[in-house]
Amino acid sequence: MAETILKQTLVMLILMLIGALSAKTGLISASANKDLSKFVLQVVNPVVIFMSYQTELKAELVKKLLLTFALSALAMAVMLAGAYLFIRPREGRNTEIERFSSIYSNCGFMGIPLVNAMFGMEGVFCLTAFITVFNLTVWTHGVILITGEKDVKSVLKVLRSPTMIAIAVGLLAFFLKIRLPEIPSKALGYISELNTPLAMVVSGVTISQTSFAGIVKKTGVYRVCFSKLILLPFILIVIFSLLPIDEQVRMTVLVAAAAPPAAMCTLLCIRSGKDSLYASEIFTAGTILSVITLPIVVKFTEYLTKMIS
Repeated sequence: MAETILKQTLVMLILMLIGALSAKTGLISASANKDLSKFVLQVVNPVVIFMSYQTELKAELVKKLLLTFALSALAMAVMLAGAYLFIRPREGRNTEIERFSSIYSNCGFMGIPLVNAMFGMEGVFCLTAFITVFNLTVWTHGVILITGEKDVKSVLKVLRSPTMIAIAVGLLAFFLKIRLPEIPSKALGYISELNTPLAMVVSGVTISQTSFAGIVKKTGVYRVCFSKLILLPFILIVIFSLLPIDEQVRMTVLVAAAAPPAAMCTLLCIRSGKDSLYASEIFTAGTILSVITLPIVVKFTEYLTKMIS
């Protein structure tokens, strides 16, 4: 499984490089990248999620989904506690940005293609539980952390988002055994296949807009990347190894939690007038380093599981 993750992260790295080169040569502008990002988030990702529910209703799948919800909530609680424990407020430090980036991962852009590579659409089916927990938490705690405002409208907004609608409609179709006819199913299948290439190209264009010289000079970037990509995932690995959990569920939640920092931090910083450049630098460094750290996380999980069993 670690080999699968390594191969997939390398494929994703190549796609990101193509995106970066496209931006540097002027083929994809910043405004075009923004539109592509919206298309991935509001069309492609929801279609992938919905299509993951277009499967046979089995008691085993329902059990896995409920277990993933519980494990995702536990993982989010550990990430929250860990970020507040390990990233302490200090003068001159962007504590809110560092904590947000340590807690919230790019579980949609990065998580979906990685989990799909490991477990196929059944893995994406389970991943929807983590994405649901992520969305509910990030649009409540996450927004308050960055903006300092308790915005009830943000919570209502996320419930109306294409991702949450896809989850709700997908679950309804799954439990009512409603399956799409062949032609629309095939059309949506084509859209699903766009997820990995488009998401990585968008990430590559975003990365190209960041100064690597600025990243190297900031120790906070290393601190956050260590916390997000190594420390907190390894704490989760140890906790999960003590629980009698299905391997697919365990690995799905771990990969989603260990994915690089969420790009959403930059968007919230722009909206609230915070240091969006710093948030972007953390996103860039974390995305690049995750190509190395994600296979390590998966390999260590497999090793620890074998030792305990």
